[in-house]
Amino acid sequence: MIQVASNCVGCGKCVGACPFGALSLVNRKAVPNANCTMCGACVSVCPVKALSLPASGAVKKDLSAYKGVWVFIEIADDGKTQKVRPVGFELLSKGRELANQLGEELCAVVIGDNVSQYYAELSQYGTDKIYAVNGPEYHHYNTLAYANAMVTLIKKYNPSVVLYPSTYIGRDLSPRISSELFVGLTADCTGLSVKDGNLIQTRPAFGGNIMADIKCPDYRPQMSTVRPNVFKKVVTTPGKMAQVVTEAIAVPPQAAKVRIINTHFDEVSAMDKLDEAEVVIAGGRGMKDKSGFALLEELAADLGGAVGASRAAIDLGLKPKEKQIGQSGVTVASKLYVACGISGAVQHIVGMEHSDVIIGINKDANAPIFNVCKYGFVGDARQILPRIIEQVKKTK
Repeated sequence: MIQVASNCVGCGKCVGACPFGALSLVNRKAVPNANCTMCGACVSVCPVKALSLPASGAVKKDLSAYKGVWVFIEIADDGKTQKVRPVGFELLSKGRELANQLGEELCAVVIGDNVSQYYAELSQYGTDKIYAVNGPEYHHYNTLAYANAMVTLIKKYNPSVVLYPSTYIGRDLSPRISSELFVGLTADCTGLSVKDGNLIQTRPAFGGNIMADIKCPDYRPQMSTVRPNVFKKVVTTPGKMAQVVTEAIAVPPQAAKVRIINTHFDEVSAMDKLDEAEVVIAGGRGMKDKSGFALLEELAADLGGAVGASRAAIDLGLKPKEKQIGQSGVTVASKLYVACGISGAVQHIVGMEHSDVIIGINKDANAPIFNVCKYGFVGDARQILPRIIEQVKKTK
């Protein structure tokens, strides 16, 4: 908080200038409290220069011991089989690029039961080392157990970068680790790069109107969460086997506060898995009503794809929230993406721009969607789609 020198005369000008009510007069001396944000508003009004901000940067932490780019690998469980969630391979692919730029190792961290079955597949994505915490007590995800394991590993091996998937588990786990280690965490990154030895973490800000570059130069590890389908999977070292380091980490007693009594998995068809679909047909406000979305459903069924929606369509009640594509919804990277009646606001674009082939259908020839699509149709999607469906059926 703000520092008050002995020459304070108790004039009270700083008390009135503080926007947070963080200063008061005690025995004719200014005294700060916990509300102080060190904004400096009081410093400029003090007539005797008795207030000052604490010196910054006087003591720099030695960061040379922190080496290695780590990726937390999430294991997906559908009640029948367990497998590595694809976003783990995407992060390893990007992590390999970052590790090369930093001149450090790429490491995968996998926690679970019988995790040795994943070693060979993880190694193909340029992984130098695999840190494994294995045991039946880790079969089901438990926040306290997994966080304790990750914090223990990080404190022992000192990585410089740790990446997490921006999934339900990743979003639950990473903030707990960040808080325990007292380091920063940048959520939902859409870009990662290296500059001057620091990780540059890029994410949308102010409602997606700007892209912010965030860095943590004074603390390690630098931590980020990244949405699925932001980066491409690249097999760089086929046939390679990474070094495996197995750590026996006991589950803390507090983890027993949460117990899984029973599990139930709903059957999810391929057409419902937006983030895994190779074909995505998306509709916006221009589809107008549910009859318009019925056309999207029909085309998706013919192409074996999934149906998504823009936020405008979600707000109209045309699709449930989990079908939203964009900054505040799902990110897709399909082979074919058809945007119907979607204008192409930046908040939507960030959720689908990594698709291989994008087709836009919109009545407005100046709609932003045409700036990112490979093929564009200017016209009413409700009139164009029946003709497309007819041709698809003939082709089939």
